[in-house]
Amino acid sequence: MSYENTCISPAMAGEQASAPAKSLSFIEGVAMIVGTNIGAGVLSIAYASSKAGFLPLLFWLVLVGCLTTITMLYVAESTLRTRDHLQLTGLAQRYVGHYGSCLMFASVCVNSVGALTAYMTGSGKLLQSLFGISPALGSLLFFIPAALVLYLGLKAIGRGEKFISIGMVVMLTVLVVASLLKESAEMRHLLDGDWRFMVPVFNVVVFCFSAQYIVPEMARGFGDKPAQLPKAIIVGMITTFVMLAVVPMSVIVLGGQENISDVATISWGQALGEWAFFSANLFALCAMLTSYWGLGGSFLTNIFDKFQLGDDEQPLKRFGVLCLVVIPPLFLAYGGLVSFVNALYFAGVFSGVILSVMPMLILRGARKQGDQVPLWQCNWITHPFLQASIVLLYLGSAVYAIASLFGYLPAGW
Repeated sequence: MSYENTCISPAMAGEQASAPAKSLSFIEGVAMIVGTNIGAGVLSIAYASSKAGFLPLLFWLVLVGCLTTITMLYVAESTLRTRDHLQLTGLAQRYVGHYGSCLMFASVCVNSVGALTAYMTGSGKLLQSLFGISPALGSLLFFIPAALVLYLGLKAIGRGEKFISIGMVVMLTVLVVASLLKESAEMRHLLDGDWRFMVPVFNVVVFCFSAQYIVPEMARGFGDKPAQLPKAIIVGMITTFVMLAVVPMSVIVLGGQENISDVATISWGQALGEWAFFSANLFALCAMLTSYWGLGGSFLTNIFDKFQLGDDEQPLKRFGVLCLVVIPPLFLAYGGLVSFVNALYFAGVFSGVILSVMPMLILRGARKQGDQVPLWQCNWITHPFLQASIVLLYLGSAVYAIASLFGYLPAGW
């Protein structure tokens, strides 16, 4: 990657520096990355790796984290080359064409609906464990503030992500330290597992790094300081990796592979005591809430882009599109159609394949047809060998997922 200045005309520089209607601070941008990534995935990866073990999980976290950061930087450069503030669907329409736009929109839909459905299911379980209420009522209580902030827009999402993400880091630090200091903690559990089951873990990890979708929305907030966009992406992804690694590590150290619930913080809190039970599940609720805002907000703006509905801040239109985004997952969560982990697994399979290919095609088109030459550009990370490796890895994982669905290869849990 290169942060070197390139020659641009004063007109182009002026347009890049024009402030957007609602600017994001650097911390708010980082928080959007962390908050979107640290959602249902961080609660499910310990369970998803219950057969494979922690070391295969750590391997995928490192590899997928690096590859996802690269594709996010492809999107970042593409947005910086584009004068209009387009979402992924709009970028694909402009630089890849109609069919590329349709595939990208399908990826956004599948990933977002899978995620929001998992958040509805998970939040209901967590509030049931905390307060003894029904899961349906718990999901409804989660749904109200989640949908309200989505309606209020980008700045409200950025501020909410910032404050809650800071709180999550504090809670997580306390819980991890308590886990490692507890007498019953056994580090040997981290060596348990079976590498033969490592491939299915990949797709859940892909879902955990799902912030590609919000890069164009971040670019809109960084319109007055575009050089901070790639830096916020890198810092946000490093922070995400640390948090995704320490949560399953702490859960596994305390109880081993065989004592993990599908929403991991429930068993984590039970192992540490009552104070930790409430703290861990409060962390989980915050994680799902911030990720709901990130992915839900991206889904909403992509609908505006795809169907050319105009300004996404028009109150009536925004409310109508918001209903399309948030109501179907609520029904899916309680229709008995998908489980918590499977919702994430198959969302990761489909969206992973699309997001392994489309950012490359968008960047290639943006470099040929873009409006301006940005101050920041990707450099060595666009090497053809690296791009081919990314595509082959994600395609191979999708083939495995289909084969395991029909019983030809072992599932991961």
